[in-house]
Amino acid sequence: MARVTIDSDPIPVTLRWAVRLLRGEAVAVGLVALWLVWADLTADTTAGLTSALLVTAFAVGAAVALWALGSTLARRRAGGRAPAIVLQLMLLPIGWYMIQGGLAWLGVPLMALGVGVGALLVSPQTNRALGFS
Repeated sequence: MARVTIDSDPIPVTLRWAVRLLRGEAVAVGLVALWLVWADLTADTTAGLTSALLVTAFAVGAAVALWALGSTLARRRAGGRAPAIVLQLMLLPIGWYMIQGGLAWLGVPLMALGVGVGALLVSPQTNRALGFS
């Protein structure tokens, strides 16, 4: 007979929301990646094809990484927290340059998302759930 263990300690709300937001980001970046694939396939010229394919590959990789980090954190693996925080911090300069480029309507929410998810990932409840305290 196989032993069954039941985790009686539920995932705290801070970690649950961090995972949801990371997966939401993964879906959003995945949709951008799909649009980039479509744009690459329907381009009229092949002059910048290498650059276009690299940007597309970066978007696909980012989507996969965000989803994988969300899954890792959902399983309470502490090793997923630091890379997730780094990806959230990357939203700050991206948002800043969007604001500087006249896209404040998108840059400000991106920066808020990065700060918010980062805060969820370092909250005391998340620290306890991941075994940091």
